[in-house]
Amino acid sequence: MKYSRTPNRRLSDPQHLAWWAQPTLLVLLIANPAAAQTSYPMLMSLKPVAAQVGQTSEHTLKSRYTMFGAYAVVITGEGVTGEVVQPEVKEGEKPNLQEIKIRFTVASDALPGVRDFRIGTPNGVSTLGQLVIAEDAVIQEDGNNDTRDRANAITLPATVCGAIEKAEDVDYFKFTVEAGQALSFHVRSQRLQDRIHDLQQHVDPILSIRDGNGTSLAASDNYFFADPFLHYEFKHAGEYFLEIRDVRYEGNQYWEYAIEAHGRPFITNVHPMAVGRGQQTKFELVGHQLPKMHEAFVSIPLDEPTGSQWWELPLGDTVTNPAPVVVSDLPVFAELAAENNTPATAQHVSLPIGITGRIEAESDIDCYSFAALKGEHFSFEVVARRQQSALDSHLRVLDTAGKQLTLNDDMRIGKRSFADSLVENWTAPADGTFVIEIRDLHLRGGADFVYFIRATHSLPSFELFIDTDKTQLTPGTGGAIFVRAERKNGFTGDIQLGIEGLPSEVEASCGRILGDQGRDGCIVLNAAADAKMMLANVQITGKATHAMDNDQPLEIAAIASPYQEIYQPGGGRGHWPAEMHTISIGETSDIVAITLSEYDIRLKPGESKQIDVKLERAADFDKNVTLEVTYNHLNSVYGDSLPKGVTLDKSKSKTLLTGKTAEGNITLTAAKDAPAVERQQICVMANVSLNFVMKATYASKPLFVSVDAVASAAEKK
Repeated sequence: MKYSRTPNRRLSDPQHLAWWAQPTLLVLLIANPAAAQTSYPMLMSLKPVAAQVGQTSEHTLKSRYTMFGAYAVVITGEGVTGEVVQPEVKEGEKPNLQEIKIRFTVASDALPGVRDFRIGTPNGVSTLGQLVIAEDAVIQEDGNNDTRDRANAITLPATVCGAIEKAEDVDYFKFTVEAGQALSFHVRSQRLQDRIHDLQQHVDPILSIRDGNGTSLAASDNYFFADPFLHYEFKHAGEYFLEIRDVRYEGNQYWEYAIEAHGRPFITNVHPMAVGRGQQTKFELVGHQLPKMHEAFVSIPLDEPTGSQWWELPLGDTVTNPAPVVVSDLPVFAELAAENNTPATAQHVSLPIGITGRIEAESDIDCYSFAALKGEHFSFEVVARRQQSALDSHLRVLDTAGKQLTLNDDMRIGKRSFADSLVENWTAPADGTFVIEIRDLHLRGGADFVYFIRATHSLPSFELFIDTDKTQLTPGTGGAIFVRAERKNGFTGDIQLGIEGLPSEVEASCGRILGDQGRDGCIVLNAAADAKMMLANVQITGKATHAMDNDQPLEIAAIASPYQEIYQPGGGRGHWPAEMHTISIGETSDIVAITLSEYDIRLKPGESKQIDVKLERAADFDKNVTLEVTYNHLNSVYGDSLPKGVTLDKSKSKTLLTGKTAEGNITLTAAKDAPAVERQQICVMANVSLNFVMKATYASKPLFVSVDAVASAAEKK
């Protein structure tokens, strides 16, 4: 049986976060007048949080801010569709609907796992919610089941859903087993809350199995990050209890969970965890309740997308649960059976190479040697924990005598840190042989401590990150998408931004990220004045050319990874990787139009210019509006496409428009040493606060800023 690819590649190689994206366009027209200080919905919970393969089911969706008029559901991947169950509303009423029904239909061949979804409303597209696609029947917690004598009776296999909804809430479920029966219990809860925007405290679940007398037989706290997993063989037939609670005995109405309980094999990893395209590979399956022959043979097509993926693998007459696999664009070297714990016994590889191996026992250390010339640059990236490996990698580069030359424990991609390791742009100090050493940080090891190391020459490159995962538009208004570049390995050039998948009613002006002068650029979108309500998933790209030492141009391209903003305790603005950036056209809202006095300005070094800004407010909108040219929160700047040396002079600007005030201005000033630039794209944003972190942003049409070159001494004379 051929493997299947998963639709949800979360926390994959950032270059490939958008592989799955197929631009989606949904159109529907609803008449609904705008209200003052309008906010798009911020999804909080889905009950039940799981849906079964091959079934259609109704779920209750809760949000902050109204979902009235919701008309579309967008879901990542294939095989799952959703529709809004329209509530009964009296004609002329406009209720504040913070609870609606969603009907999900899951195809029989849909891949199990977690999908992101969002809804479209007249007020814009919502934040992300998450849905678990499960193989077994979904059972929803019923009534007060916080003691064993009130436990919900369940029949396994099943996917048990509920919520740890209040302080000291403990949920019990009772079930019967045969003597010698083995079951796996996989909890998804804490991991489902990463993308919930306004959930400032997350659950930390603990799962226990108790016998009929209440004696604890097994318990699990943290297995998949903070979520538990238990595999248990019952010696005696009879009735048992499954208990789930927060480890701190805290609770929250939005702390939903799904427990997948069954007696099938459960795969946690495969070894090797990486494979090259065009290869036939034998995977050793790692997990629980596996048959004696627990291997899978798979042929990888030459056109298979590269990067981190999740596959169902053949196992006898069936397939496994989705398992993490890396498809490599590099030749793959699999760790040999020979001992390689020291530099002296290192296994030799030729770079560039992908190395796949396993820290198979406590205190195991794996070493790989490679030859390098003085001045050559190399990068070494570990993929492990991001792909469900138990390994917390610790990576070093050594000389053949074992002297440490560099090391890394935890890596950072974009706005988040990960337990995987990354050594970037390391320079060989001399001609010779060097050693890559990998181990677990705590010197643990075992069958599921698998890893993949990308060992490559360091070429100039960049990665792109989008500050948000959604852009809200209304007819005749604009929106700004800020894109940040992480430059690598000596790349300093301009990056031209692009966008794919836009609906015909939206125009895009794609700016650039200036070389040596900044790390941000912007794309300015404008919806037609007669644009209809719709959603579209888009893909944002960047392209650049770098001149190499041999004068041959190197063409570089990257796909931008979107992030959803997270409201952190204390008012912090955090981010979590998302799998889609959605453009929404809603109904006319608080700001109807933004007009500038000019759209193309030229500054001399040391010069200032004022741009007048005029808003057209909705008739009933009198809340404060703040004008900005950079995207800020508290003291942090999240998007700044201004040319280097050009700033907003707030002392000479009128940026706070209170009440019905509709006219303001901004003053841009070029420093005396500002470098020359031609037509760098920015825009003026009118921000309306929604909560302490989120704001509704309306953007002007593009404003182009040019700066003249600093006059030479001769020119000054």
